[in-house]
Amino acid sequence: MTAFSRNDQAYMQMALALASRGRGRTSPNPMVGAVIVKEGRVVGRGFHAKAGEAHAEVVALAEAGELSAGATVYVTLEPCAHTGRTPPCTTALIEAGVARVVAAMEDPNPLVHGKGFGALRAAGIKTEVGCLEKEARRLNEFFVVYHEQRRPFVTLKWAMSLCGRTAHDSGQSRWISNAKSRQYGHRLRSQHDGVMVGIGTVLADDPMLSVRLPDYDGKQPRKIVVDGDLSIPTRARLLREKGGGQVILLTTPLAKPRMIKHFEKEGCRVIVIDGRRRIIDMHRLMDELFKLELMSVLVEGGRQIHTSLLAAGLADKVVSFIAPKIIGGGIMRSPIENLDLPSIDQAIVLRDVKYQTFDDDLCLEGYLREI
Repeated sequence: MTAFSRNDQAYMQMALALASRGRGRTSPNPMVGAVIVKEGRVVGRGFHAKAGEAHAEVVALAEAGELSAGATVYVTLEPCAHTGRTPPCTTALIEAGVARVVAAMEDPNPLVHGKGFGALRAAGIKTEVGCLEKEARRLNEFFVVYHEQRRPFVTLKWAMSLCGRTAHDSGQSRWISNAKSRQYGHRLRSQHDGVMVGIGTVLADDPMLSVRLPDYDGKQPRKIVVDGDLSIPTRARLLREKGGGQVILLTTPLAKPRMIKHFEKEGCRVIVIDGRRRIIDMHRLMDELFKLELMSVLVEGGRQIHTSLLAAGLADKVVSFIAPKIIGGGIMRSPIENLDLPSIDQAIVLRDVKYQTFDDDLCLEGYLREI
C-alpha cells in the first residue's frame, strides 16, 4: 500500500472540499474535485459542478494552463477514460503533460474502473491511488452503492416525539419537528434523486415531496409512491403540483388497468411489480429504481416501508429528528414496526453516528454499514 505524505493528504483534503461543492447537482455523475500542484504551489483547482458540464480535472487544467506540465494532479476519483457527455479526462491529462496523478479511489463504474489508471500509466504518468479513500467513498456514497450494489443508496428519514411517536392517535403529524428541522429535510430532498413514501403516508399527510427552499434553483427529485393496488387519490397534491419532479407509482397486478392508463396519461411512470397480495418485494423495487438511474432515494415513510427496507437489508442510512415533545397515545405510531428480533442484543446498531440540533430538535444521523 502506498504511504502518502502529509502534503499529499492536505492537497487531497482540498480536492474533497472542492468536490463537495457539487452536492445535489452532479447525478448520475459523482462529485469530483481536482487540485494541481507544481513545485509546492497550487496552480489549478476545479470541481464537477453539474452533470453535463466540464469535469474537475478539465477545469483545474484550464486554470493551471502551461503550468500543468510536470505537475502533480490530486483528484478524488479515478479519471474517466471514456467519452460520455464530455471527452475523456485521461486524454486531457496526458495532453497537458502532467507527471503524477494521485487519486483517492478507483471508480466503481464498470465503464471506468481501472481503465483510467491504465491509460495514464500507459502514457508514462506516475499513478497512485488510495489517498483518503475512506473519506472519498463517504463523499460519493450514493455513487459507490449504486455501482457496487446495483441499487440506489437508501436513506430512511423520520421525525418523532421524545416518546417515540410519529403521529397523534388521530393521525395528525404536523408538525412534530420544528421549522429548521423541516428546512433541513428539504435540503436532504435536494441531495437525493428520489423521495419515496408509501400510500399510507399519502393518504394521511397528502405530501408534495418537492424541494421548497428559498431561492432553490436545482432539480426536483422524482416522487415515488409505493401503492400496492394503486389507490392513490387522483387529486393528491404530489400529482397536481408536480413542480418538475417525475411521479413514479410502484404497484402490483392488483392495480386496475383503467387506473394504470389514467395515471400514465397524466404523465406518471407506473411500474407493476409482482408481490404477495399488495406487498411489493423491496429487492425487485430497488431493481426497478436502479434501471431508472436513481442513485439515491430518501424514504420519508411510512413505518411499513421503513420496516420492509430494514428487514431486507436495503437501508444504508438513517436520519431521525427527535422533538422534545411528549404525545403519548394508545395506537402504534412508531417509525418502525416489528422486526422479529429475538432480543435487544440483536438490535440494529448505527455506526458513524453524528448529532446536530435545530433549535430544540435533535437530529441523529448514522449508517447501517460501512460504505
